[in-house]
Amino acid sequence: MANITRFNPFNELARIDPFADVGDFFNGFTLRPILRDFEVEPQIKLEVSEEDKAYRVKAEIPGVKKEDIHVTVDGRQVSISAEVKKEKEEKEGEKVIRSERYYGKVSRSFSLEQEVDESGTQAKYTDGVLELTLPKKSGTVSRKITVA
Repeated sequence: MANITRFNPFNELARIDPFADVGDFFNGFTLRPILRDFEVEPQIKLEVSEEDKAYRVKAEIPGVKKEDIHVTVDGRQVSISAEVKKEKEEKEGEKVIRSERYYGKVSRSFSLEQEVDESGTQAKYTDGVLELTLPKKSGTVSRKITVA
């Protein structure tokens, strides 16, 4: 399965802390204090497994309402998208110090080896994990072609 993702160097920098085990000596010189106010862009992490008659997909989409998740199946192509809405407000007494809002859309598409029978698909969203059951379409058998 080929999957293309957009590379964002700030996501990688936010995860790296080269002096994490050194202690407080280098505190302030690491990359974390510089980037701590940047929100890491939400991503959909997938786990796809294949059984005899169906594909099982688990997609981690935390902090999203199930009404904001959209799944599209077109033959072998599966697309999952979600609208992410995040609001953060810091107050000091009655005075608002900082207010941030993030609205965006995340999506992920992938192709399966066999076509999916759209009529038998099932989707369940619990605790930030979307579980899809995608039955294989009967009658479509993949063939291996030998190259002469």
